[in-house]
Amino acid sequence: MRTVKVHFLGASGTVTGSKFLLETPKGTILVDCGLFQGLKELREQNWKDLSYPVPNIDYVLLTHGHLDHVGYLPRLVRQGFRGEIWGTAPTLSIAEIIIKDSAKIHEEEAEKANTEGYSKHYPALPFYAKMEAETTLGYFKAIEKDEWLYLFDEIKVRFRYNGHIIGSTFIEIDIYGKIFVFSGDIGRNDDFLLRAPEKPQWADYLFLESTYGNKLHPKEDVFEKLSDLVMETLHNRGALIIPSFAVERLQTLMFLFWSLYRKNNIPNIPVFIDSPMGDNVFDVFQRFPSWHKLSPSDLRNMDRRMTTVSSYKETWETIDDPRPKVVIAGSGMITGGRVLTYLKQLIDEPSTTVLLVGYQSEGTRGRQLLEGAHEVKFFGKYMPVQAKVHHIEGLSSHADQEGILYWIGDIKNIPEEVFLIHGEATARDVLRSKIQDIHGWRTTMPQLYDIVKILV
Repeated sequence: MRTVKVHFLGASGTVTGSKFLLETPKGTILVDCGLFQGLKELREQNWKDLSYPVPNIDYVLLTHGHLDHVGYLPRLVRQGFRGEIWGTAPTLSIAEIIIKDSAKIHEEEAEKANTEGYSKHYPALPFYAKMEAETTLGYFKAIEKDEWLYLFDEIKVRFRYNGHIIGSTFIEIDIYGKIFVFSGDIGRNDDFLLRAPEKPQWADYLFLESTYGNKLHPKEDVFEKLSDLVMETLHNRGALIIPSFAVERLQTLMFLFWSLYRKNNIPNIPVFIDSPMGDNVFDVFQRFPSWHKLSPSDLRNMDRRMTTVSSYKETWETIDDPRPKVVIAGSGMITGGRVLTYLKQLIDEPSTTVLLVGYQSEGTRGRQLLEGAHEVKFFGKYMPVQAKVHHIEGLSSHADQEGILYWIGDIKNIPEEVFLIHGEATARDVLRSKIQDIHGWRTTMPQLYDIVKILV
C-alpha cells in the first residue's frame, strides 16, 4: 500500500488560514494557501515559515480567491515555491486583486506604524511587498472547471462549481483511485448573485467546511431590514456604515440597494462605495458573466446608482459630507481597509449605525462590536462606541448547517473519513454529531499542525 500524508496547516480548529498539504509518493500538493485572521496568536502564525520544505511543493490548488485561502501565497514564493498555482480564471483574477491589495495595505500600515510609532517593532516591516505580490502572479495557471487534469501519473484533479464567491469551486483529487474531496467554502442555494452549488457524488476522504455547522441562517427579510435602516438613518441624519468583504458581499449589497431604489422602497439616499478592491472585483463580474446570475444591464445600472470613492482624499470628503448617507467600505471584519477611517471618526456618534453583514472571526473588531464592546481600538487609540450596531446574518455567502448537510447528501458511498475543517470548536462538534447521527460516517476534527497518514 502507498501512503498519503495530510498536513493540516490551517483552518483546523479555527476558520481562517486554509492550508492542506498532501504528501504523495508522486509529489506534493497544497490545497489553498491562506492567511490566519482574528486572534493575535493565530495572526502570529502567519510570520512563521511553513512547517514543510516549501521547495518540495509541486502544486497549489485554490478553491477560491478569499484572503484566508490565498493571502499567504507571496510568503510561500519567498520561501522557495517554484511550482504552479492552479485555479479557475475568475478565482485567479480575484486572488490577484486580493494579494495586490493586501500587499498595499501591509506597506501602508508599516509606513504608518513607523511614522506614528505605535508598533512594538522598529522598523515595522510589511508582511509582504507589492513586488512580491507581482512575482507570485507569474506562477498562476488558469484551468477549466469540470475537467480531470493530471498532476502526476495516477493522480488527477477536477474543479467543480460550488457558489460562495465568483470562481469558487470544490476540488476532487483522485489519488490512485481514491477520491479526496475538499469542499472549499460551500455557497448557498438561494444566493442573490450565484447559482446553487454543485454536489459531490463520491468521496473516499472528505475535507468539509463547518463555518456555520451549528447554525441555521435566520429567515429574515433582508430587503425589509435594509429599508428600515435606511429610513432610520435619514431620520437621524446620520451615516449607515457597512463594513464589507470586497468580494461578493459588496456586489450583493450593491444589488440590494439598487433593487430597493428601483422598486421605490427607499428614497434617493447617497450610497458611497469606498473599496478600490471592490471596484476591481466588479470588473471580474463583467468579464465572467457565465459565473453569476446578473445581466450586463443589471451590472451597468447597479454601478450608476452608486458613488465610487476613488481616493483617500475623497474618503475624508465623504466623512465630512453632512447628508445622511450609506457607506459600504472594506474590510468585512473591520481588520483593515478604508472602513477603519470611517469608524474612527464616526463610531462615537449616536446618529451612526454600523451594520455587520458577514461572519466575524474571534479577535476581530467586528466580533467585538457584535458582542457589545463599549470601546474599540483604531490605529493605537481606543474609541467609545456610541453607534448602534446591527447584524444581518442572512447575507452570509456560506451554507448553514442545513446547506452543508444538503451538499453532502448525494454522496453515494460511505466515506472512509470525514475531516471537519474551517470552523470554530462548537460549530465543528455540532456538525460532527449531526453527520454521525444522519449518516453514521466516521467524522474527526483535526487540530492545527496535525498530520494524518492515509493508505491508498
